[in-house]
Amino acid sequence: MPDAEAGGRPPEPGGAIGTRWNPPPLGAFDRFVRRFGVFTHVTAVLALYAVAVVAIGLALAPALWFFTEAWLPRAAAIDAPWRYLAIGLGVGIALFIAGFALLVAVAVLNFMLPTRPRPFVGGYYSSAAVPWGLHNGLFYLARYTVLPYVTLTPFGLWFLRAMGMRIGRRAFINTEFLSDPRLLRIGDDCVIGGSVHLFAHHGGGGHLVIAPVVIGDRVTIGQKATVMGGVTIGDDAVVLPHSVLLPGTQVGPGELWGGVPARRMTHEEVHAITGHR
Repeated sequence: MPDAEAGGRPPEPGGAIGTRWNPPPLGAFDRFVRRFGVFTHVTAVLALYAVAVVAIGLALAPALWFFTEAWLPRAAAIDAPWRYLAIGLGVGIALFIAGFALLVAVAVLNFMLPTRPRPFVGGYYSSAAVPWGLHNGLFYLARYTVLPYVTLTPFGLWFLRAMGMRIGRRAFINTEFLSDPRLLRIGDDCVIGGSVHLFAHHGGGGHLVIAPVVIGDRVTIGQKATVMGGVTIGDDAVVLPHSVLLPGTQVGPGELWGGVPARRMTHEEVHAITGHR
């Protein structure tokens, strides 16, 4: 792989990367990040924790107000044992209030903060990783807490769109295992099966590749399939369950892909393997 300092040509996003290639620094901040990688990494993590504290605090505030001011005084006036049932119901309602408030808080912070990752190929320690890491850090705060409870609901689709994910009409998304929502595009009438993994990045050897995922109209992606960064799937294509589309894979319109790694297959091959048409 050619070296950037020698004027080498960078690899395409989603393609193979070497261990030496890195684009020229974008400015003083980028040079600082590259030179003091560990320091900037720790600083970014601490800053992300601080943002998470703000998001959680904003989510808890309406839940605590509801429980302590609106619910608990009335529940405390009820005779035992019904008092404890009432308090338990109040805690349950407060938890859901906090959950929905967290979706809103995360979406608002994602809009206000510098969370617009762009396609990138280069070193892991670079300024390009900052918006990418902040965007995913905020998203994971919801993904690992509330998102599983609103998947397949209008609330889930609203949140994904609010995080920058482009979703077509009548799309069916039955998974919360997403990353980089701002770099994911799903067309009309798509079906994304349960536990499908969609993410627009990959890396290795100290390098980071950020590349959008584009899924056309009327695409079906089977259960537990994996779609990695830089993948493009044409209209009416089908990806079989448990398949893995490696970075940079181009699936043509109407094609059927399956396997690990996924390859183009015919309906006859699938019938021979599964016994079903």
